[in-house]
Amino acid sequence: MSETKPGLTYRDAGVDIDAADKAVREIKSLVNKTFDDRVLCDIGTFGAMYSLDTKGMDEPVLVSSVDGVGTKIKLAFMTGKHDTIGVDLVSHCVNDILVQGAKPLFFLDYLAFGKLEPQVVVEVIRGLTNGCRYAGCALIGGETAEMPGLYHPGEYDISGTIVGVVDRKKIVDGSTVRPGDVILGITSSGLHTNGYSLARKICFDVAKLDCNDPMPGVDRTVGEALLEPHRSYATVIRVLMKIVNVKGMAHITGGGITDNLPRALPQDCGAEINLESWTVPPIFGFLQRTGNVEQLEMLRTFNCGMGYLVIVSADECERALKTLDQAGSEARLIGRVVTGDRRVSYTGELRYA
Repeated sequence: MSETKPGLTYRDAGVDIDAADKAVREIKSLVNKTFDDRVLCDIGTFGAMYSLDTKGMDEPVLVSSVDGVGTKIKLAFMTGKHDTIGVDLVSHCVNDILVQGAKPLFFLDYLAFGKLEPQVVVEVIRGLTNGCRYAGCALIGGETAEMPGLYHPGEYDISGTIVGVVDRKKIVDGSTVRPGDVILGITSSGLHTNGYSLARKICFDVAKLDCNDPMPGVDRTVGEALLEPHRSYATVIRVLMKIVNVKGMAHITGGGITDNLPRALPQDCGAEINLESWTVPPIFGFLQRTGNVEQLEMLRTFNCGMGYLVIVSADECERALKTLDQAGSEARLIGRVVTGDRRVSYTGELRYA
């Protein structure tokens, strides 16, 4: 009589359902802190429900965006620090819909592992909830997947979707921008979530640094400096839009000022940026010098210290700068709108701290 072999289980194939259930139980209290009365479900439902309150809006328009954090996530793997990646993701997505004047409503995430680690899930979700609470939106749903063989051990990927709302008559689309308007830049908190493939190559391949080494010129380790969370501009921009007429905005992400500012301009307008109107933070100077990166390459790869741009009429410039300063953001007059074909030109040279 032949011996019967035990049947295979999902865990034998590398998927641990019990670990996933444990992670869900541990993150529930974190997620619930982002809820308000408009959230009509708990985590774990097939579809997340949200009551759309559009009081005071004549014609509400939903605005959405989906994104990831790029290769910045590699720094989380290298340092074992996972509680800021979620902040990066939420802030990036919130800023993307903010340029059209939208108020964020809710956020959904996608988190995929080769082998699910409950404690890492908790740390990532902690970052997501912190980002959502700061931006004033709810984390109402998501997907945590375990896919053996697709990701290297200890690695994962993350993406997210934001949904916001704006009254149609208040959409900011750049259509009223005219030559003579001014461009204000609001400072970034570091690299944000762009340029990390080049930054990692410079730091680890060219300079041969370790995450625990001091970052030259910066009073932090390499890992700490590169993991500095992406800044959310939602709070200060909401204040600004109540005070002045904001004509256009640009979130400086992949492509830098060179590729992102034109998205806020009409077809017959260009922009002239004075590179000497602000001092570039030391981390960018280190990357430029160590990698011998040309100026135009820096401007198209990194934000170079300016994470968000706002276009207003010249007569509202001082009021806008004062409002941003009082709201806790450091801003500069960095350029002007000129007659052109949606291209950015530069004057002067980047000045590194």
